[in-house]
Amino acid sequence: MPTVDIPGSKSITARALFLAAAADGVTTLTRPLRSDDTEGFAEGLVRLGYRVGRTPDAWQVDGRPEGPAVAEADVYCRDGATTARFLPTLAAAGHGTFRFDASEQMRRRPLLPLSRALRDLGVDLRHEGADGHHPLTVRASGVEGGEVVLDAGQSSQYLTALLLLGPLTRKGLRIRVTDLVSVPYVEITIAMMRAFGVEVGREGNVFVVPPGGYRATTYPIEPDASTASYFFAAAAVTPGAEVTVPGLGTGALQGDLGFVEVLGRMGADVSVTGGATTVRGTGGLRGLTVNMRDISDTMPTLAAIAPFADGPVRVEDVANTRVKECDRLEACAENLRRLGAQVAVGPDWIEIQPGLPGTGAQITTYGDHRIVMSFAVTGLRVPGISFDDPGCVRKTFPGFHEAFAGLRKDIGQ
Repeated sequence: MPTVDIPGSKSITARALFLAAAADGVTTLTRPLRSDDTEGFAEGLVRLGYRVGRTPDAWQVDGRPEGPAVAEADVYCRDGATTARFLPTLAAAGHGTFRFDASEQMRRRPLLPLSRALRDLGVDLRHEGADGHHPLTVRASGVEGGEVVLDAGQSSQYLTALLLLGPLTRKGLRIRVTDLVSVPYVEITIAMMRAFGVEVGREGNVFVVPPGGYRATTYPIEPDASTASYFFAAAAVTPGAEVTVPGLGTGALQGDLGFVEVLGRMGADVSVTGGATTVRGTGGLRGLTVNMRDISDTMPTLAAIAPFADGPVRVEDVANTRVKECDRLEACAENLRRLGAQVAVGPDWIEIQPGLPGTGAQITTYGDHRIVMSFAVTGLRVPGISFDDPGCVRKTFPGFHEAFAGLRKDIGQ
């Protein structure tokens, strides 16, 4: 029975770096994810004057509740959405002039709801080009706090950024949310803030964050549930194959572990214990209709195995996947059609008919790590699949291809 060692969660590592930088004292993060996104976040903190000590198994961050240690900085956020959205918010709580830019891919991704909310809180934030996109400059003088209205219908990261900021404001925050996707990611944020000494309240659609700052701690990073989805899916499409991921169990913070419930509905054998999750392929997958609003990062994983089901697979309420690293709905549809599948797409849904002719093709990745990792699973059943940019997996899992090749050998594919 293959046991897969999944790297640390990108989402948790990014939040932990923000919390550690904002906390009073030295925080140790154990088993952080080392990838392009998280290294970019750590480098951004260093540019802002924070001390970040990195060893293979742990990172130490000297917190600065008062904000960046430098008066001016130019920060490059690479492809990282958490870096591009969280670091300007962190910098706003300090004092100085801080410019942020990002890759062309990240420049295309939206930021405007967060920018508006920060401006409503009195932050001097200016975009150099298109409003709501990088590059931008924050002229920081601390944040008073108070009440603010936020539309988080495109990305829960906008709400997470404000929640993380709340304890660094002078009066705390009351965040009134008009729309929200990916609720489990917000729950991750609130649970992690609790571990750093802050309790977030909720009154209906209003999140209440007290002032007072964070307390440094030692924080373990759990394995990335989104990354685990590819290995679970590999088991599900391979009769008799079984994959166990330790460290992801009933107490896991990440909502994307809910992907295994979808596999269970399709007919895979799923077991979730306190310390691990196991998926076993039973020799058949059923079609289904599923709402993936809260676990939308795993939509491409499901799309990539959908043709192997015995009926149509329809994924609904995933409009926000159109504004990720690429338009994931269209990318999945285009690549599945290239492989011979019948696919229909709407504004927030995709429906995939069963059956593939069994011949491979080159997958257009659009530089999106999740497209590569998802269609690697398709390649277990369809020979001849290749990728125009296989290396873009470095964003979250630099060793993915080696790990997946090892799994493929273990399960006899």
